[in-house]
Amino acid sequence: MAKTEIGSYAPDFELPGADGSVHHLARYLESHKAVCVVFMCNHCPYVKAYLDRITQLHQDYQPKGVAVIAMNPNDAVQFPDDSFANMKILVSQLGIRYPYLRDENQDVAHSFDAIKTPHVFLLDKQGIVVYSGAIDDNPQDATAVTVNYLRNAIEDLLSGQMVNLAKTDPIGCSIKWQISDHG
Repeated sequence: MAKTEIGSYAPDFELPGADGSVHHLARYLESHKAVCVVFMCNHCPYVKAYLDRITQLHQDYQPKGVAVIAMNPNDAVQFPDDSFANMKILVSQLGIRYPYLRDENQDVAHSFDAIKTPHVFLLDKQGIVVYSGAIDDNPQDATAVTVNYLRNAIEDLLSGQMVNLAKTDPIGCSIKWQISDHG
């Protein structure tokens, strides 16, 4: 399967969200200046450390026309904490206001070539990947961040510039891929 590289079109997707709606990437591209796809899950300690920062990104950039869409590709058979039912509970408990989608068969994660939770992909209005990687340089401590990779990429994109740093290594837990005998 082809990897989604910087400068290539992101694969379209249509997935169920924890909000009870079906979310289609093409609809977001029609109505937003940029879309940030965040592969995440419920149980990863790195994701837990980033949840407040992801929420802040959504709050800061939604008014500027940037959609944040989170997506959980983890195998819920091996990791029941990552089930769709538990995603709905997490959204309710934390008051998550951005879409949190279920990539049950992991096709979207594979097509994006996502490898970690969290792993972010920033798409421009045309659906072209302009940034891939980590949210920032300090998963443990939000107050000790020295480089906000994703924020910088969003700012570059919104100001009409090329993204200065288009790729970083995602920091987090590996995506929990399905074992072929039950999928």
